[in-house]
Amino acid sequence: MAASPNSRKRTPAPPVVPPPMADVAKLAGLVYVSDAEPGYSRRRAGKGFGYRDPEGRAVRDALTLTRIRALAIPPAYTEVWICLQERGHLQATGRDARRRKQYRYHPDWMQVTGEGKFDRIVQFGAALPRLRRRLRQDLKRTGFPREKVLAIVVAVMAETLVRIGNATYARENRSFGLTTLRNRHVAFARDRVRLKFRGKGGLEHDIGIDDARLVKLIRAVQHLPGQALFQYQDDDGTLQPVDSGQVNAYLHEVMGEDFTAKDFRTWGGTLAAFKLLAATPLPEPPSKAALNRAKNGVIKEVARALGNTPAVCRKAYIDPCVFVAWEDGRLQKIAGDARGERQWEQAALKLMAKVHKVSLGKAKRAAAA
Repeated sequence: MAASPNSRKRTPAPPVVPPPMADVAKLAGLVYVSDAEPGYSRRRAGKGFGYRDPEGRAVRDALTLTRIRALAIPPAYTEVWICLQERGHLQATGRDARRRKQYRYHPDWMQVTGEGKFDRIVQFGAALPRLRRRLRQDLKRTGFPREKVLAIVVAVMAETLVRIGNATYARENRSFGLTTLRNRHVAFARDRVRLKFRGKGGLEHDIGIDDARLVKLIRAVQHLPGQALFQYQDDDGTLQPVDSGQVNAYLHEVMGEDFTAKDFRTWGGTLAAFKLLAATPLPEPPSKAALNRAKNGVIKEVARALGNTPAVCRKAYIDPCVFVAWEDGRLQKIAGDARGERQWEQAALKLMAKVHKVSLGKAKRAAAA
């Protein structure tokens, strides 16, 4: 049962459901794992490293050591976790010098997901209604508990597709994202709020938000003492800034998958491309050059919205299936006369489920569990 809007108690986590990606791992002969499970740890030993099992015993098995060394985990990584299973889809994680989590996957997993790295977008889209229900609950909480402020950040992220941010980037590069915004980055004009800041790569952002509910909430958190925009009150009433790890943990708890803030940008980029392509007539005659010009125009529009270069946007944030479906007419047929954001989402989700051969009904049932 969800927490009362006036309660500061944490809403219980939803039941854990087997992630759809576990099926992908099984097909590849792998085991879907998480770095929350027990694993080997790494410790300095002379000029190199030694490894310990979860009980603290030194790893001496030659085959295990060979596997670990083959992962080529950089010496600078900290908080290293190494999978106990040779066939684990995720073999290791660690924190780089900027405190960003880095991943080492099994080669078979890379081969399988390299061709279908956008498959998870269907599960993400199917889980959005569940996330929105939780956001509505958490945004009604009184005061500024962590769940409410995290919900504000996620709601703003869903509205703007802005990067989540990283404290190290803010400190060393003076580049910002949602979780590292300062009060000086916010300006209000009547019923509108503007976020003006320098983002990753030195790109200047000037983003307007018109949603009355979000404007009111952002105004409220800005009035809290301190320079950080998004802060919550802990159990002692002390203000604490939110961080990207907390936001990703919130998404994982609510959506029941290992989704992160980056998935919002992938979903948003693909959905934006879907809508633009639906409004773009096929060129006559449909020459390769004409088709490429039209597609490049769409990619540039989406890249501007995401704050990326067109090359990065094409590679990482737009599912290529929308371009294929546009060229063969499937996209236009599925889009039909969609009106309103929810209808567009359902149309895009239907197309991607067909292309990736994912049962949309099954994905929705899993998301609602």
